[in-house]
Amino acid sequence: MALYVYKFGGTSVGTVERIKAVAEKVKKARDAGDQIVVVVSAMSGETNRLVALAKELQPQPTDRELDVLLSTGEQVTIALLSMALHQIGCEARSYTGAQVRILTDSAHTKARIREIDEANMRADLDAGRVVVVAGFQGVDEHGNITTLGRGGSDTTGVALAAALKADECHIYTDVDGVYTTDPRVVPKARRLDRITFEEMLEMASLGSKVLQIRSVEFAGKYNVKLRVLSSFMEGNGTLITYEESEMERALISGIAFNRDEAKLTLTGVPDLPGVASKILGPIAAENIEVDMIVQNISAHGTTDFTFTVNRNDFARAQKVLDGLRADLGGNTTVIGDNSIVKVSIVGVGMRSHAGIASTMFKVLADEGINIQMISTSEIKISVVVDEKYLELAVRALHKAFGLDQE
Repeated sequence: MALYVYKFGGTSVGTVERIKAVAEKVKKARDAGDQIVVVVSAMSGETNRLVALAKELQPQPTDRELDVLLSTGEQVTIALLSMALHQIGCEARSYTGAQVRILTDSAHTKARIREIDEANMRADLDAGRVVVVAGFQGVDEHGNITTLGRGGSDTTGVALAAALKADECHIYTDVDGVYTTDPRVVPKARRLDRITFEEMLEMASLGSKVLQIRSVEFAGKYNVKLRVLSSFMEGNGTLITYEESEMERALISGIAFNRDEAKLTLTGVPDLPGVASKILGPIAAENIEVDMIVQNISAHGTTDFTFTVNRNDFARAQKVLDGLRADLGGNTTVIGDNSIVKVSIVGVGMRSHAGIASTMFKVLADEGINIQMISTSEIKISVVVDEKYLELAVRALHKAFGLDQE
């Protein structure tokens, strides 16, 4: 007997017919002797509908009440799926996050899980029931409903798998695994049989939308084996696990990209100790996350300071910098560009191979693509380029590193 946690996204439970199909899949696994916990998201489109309703009444909804509202989407789905399971003779019991007691901190709309009480779930599993849990939500120590942020159902699934010491956590979605890059950009993109937590973490942080980044972090921390599968077709999907030393690692596992980037540059900044803190401190105070940072070599006592932010934060960040110019002194100017993208190559095989960066840069140069910023880590290299070159860059790199080949 194995214990699996299945997580189904909004498209997987978007209609009554799809809920019935999920129920059949779950019953088949339960009848084979496995213990199954199912985590579900709200039906596709439901969260957006609820947010729109809230904003009709309050343009900036109160976070606590927004969590109360949004949590109802998953409550609908767990009840419907449990009914579908009962209808086909599979005993099931539904739980909200509060009923399981998924204890979180009190950061409404972006709460983090602190602990999980698995006692009731274990009792149901031992009694032969399927346990159906609402993803995306929990409860704080004061009894307030909290939510985990967009994509939080992935984190719920992984967290339950960790608490229950499940054999695997299966993430069912509308794609059949993790690909070398987005197939909509590169038709020859291939599904990977497996990928390491490190690589998946980089892919998620660099723009891949297959998994929420926090769920990958959680899985890596607690060594939860993750498998990404399609809700709509059979297959083995992609296994995400720790690197095995005997595995022959590909040089590059994938090409990730992020369209949601914007770049800000302060020119003529006095080259003095503490100037970076003076710039990024107020940015952080506005809860704006900074990604890549480049500071140029000083010339005549001044330097240029460039960083990237999410495109949604571009206007706010630019406003902050405009307000800093007087404090920084000199002839400081602000230059903004919200028509850039970040393209990255990812692979643990990079650790033991030299010349990866030079190959990447040559490929882009041969295509006439100018690199505006560069960032590296042990298993990834990222560049910022003009938005119009995104697809050309991704296709050229995908081919150059042999990802088109089986």
